[in-house]
Amino acid sequence: MAFGLYSLIEAALLCVNAVAVLNEERFLSKVGWGGDQSVGGFGEEPGMKAQLINLIRSIRIVMRVPLIFLNSGVIVLKLLFG
Repeated sequence: MAFGLYSLIEAALLCVNAVAVLNEERFLSKVGWGGDQSVGGFGEEPGMKAQLINLIRSIRIVMRVPLIFLNSGVIVLKLLFG
């Protein structure tokens, strides 16, 4: 089995799925990345941690519906072509 573009897209989809299912109360707050973290003051650059927390929230909100269709498409392709 060769490593091609489809394998790379499938791996990226799996990583986005992994980020999308992270539960903020159960997992993220235990490692110190919960919603109660301060983002900073006005005019200050947010740190790396705050940017990652915002990225995780954005993926969970924006990618919810597209992930349903992308996962369904990948499942159909796997069923048809192995």
